[in-house]
Amino acid sequence: MNDIWSLFDKIKKTEKVSGPPEYIIVGLGNPGKDYEKTRHNTGFMALDKFSDKIGVHIDRLKFKALTTQCEMAGHRVLLVKPQTFMNLSGEAVFAAMDFYKIPVEKVIVVYDDTTLEVGKMRIRKKGSAGGHNGIKSIIACSGGDTFPRIKIGIGKKPEGWDLADWVLGKYSEEDLKTLDGMYENAFEAAKLIMDGKTEDAMNKFN
Repeated sequence: MNDIWSLFDKIKKTEKVSGPPEYIIVGLGNPGKDYEKTRHNTGFMALDKFSDKIGVHIDRLKFKALTTQCEMAGHRVLLVKPQTFMNLSGEAVFAAMDFYKIPVEKVIVVYDDTTLEVGKMRIRKKGSAGGHNGIKSIIACSGGDTFPRIKIGIGKKPEGWDLADWVLGKYSEEDLKTLDGMYENAFEAAKLIMDGKTEDAMNKFN
């Protein structure tokens, strides 16, 4: 009997969501197997965890991105993983924004941050790119920096390392276990942001 209810719940979760999305949640990263489990793909990994919790697959190629529409915390949401490579992420994000007429304030971006240790998370309502090329591209293409963002720590670049080598390096197994908790927190933070409770999310998770 429990198996039947579990199957029913899974079917219910994967039902098509009617109506256009109200929010876009973007996870930043680079496409391809070479970049799997790298620090710069933290946004992709977060969205994969989101989709697992919701019961959907981010597998529709649209807007130069892998996407899916779903319901999250009572909101219609488009999950987006740009396939343009990091430095051109804004092209995919703006294409989705423009198609659904979604303002930049309703775009939530999840991405890696080298100023935070692994296991730390920081939420911001808006702000500059802070040296992150994916965010820089989104600001340039959308024309605004007033989108909320969820920054997940990947650890500071060790002394003597090139930044590109650090962010494109793969996580250790220990770090991956630590990040699982961060993805749970990021999921909860995104729900609070969509409910208009960004301050609550910042107080709870920053």
